[in-house]
Amino acid sequence: MKRLAGFTLLECVIALAILAVAMTSALRAAGNTAQSSAALKERTLAGWVAQNRLAELRATAAWPALGRNEGQAMQAGRSYRWREEVHPTPNPLFRRVEVRVFGEAGPAALAQFSGFVVRPLR
Repeated sequence: MKRLAGFTLLECVIALAILAVAMTSALRAAGNTAQSSAALKERTLAGWVAQNRLAELRATAAWPALGRNEGQAMQAGRSYRWREEVHPTPNPLFRRVEVRVFGEAGPAALAQFSGFVVRPLR
């Protein structure tokens, strides 16, 4: 009796199981990459909002009052809330400004930047 060459049913089932595990892992990795990309974009836009707020204070030569200020800004068609805290420094001609930026729904800050504002000379 001549035996035909080929795979048995058991070998085919095992090969399909291995392929299914590999494909599931690949799809999970692709999904994680997409989520990471969206989160990175959100944090980048929030960082731009914080940098813009610090640049606005410097460009207008504003001397912000000590304490907390809040506002909203649009970036790339999205709305962000910012909160800045103005602190004194040992040098009375400088103030430290910390800007935190939040998304529309989340309580956690997406970005945080610190900078210094100089009192305009008279």
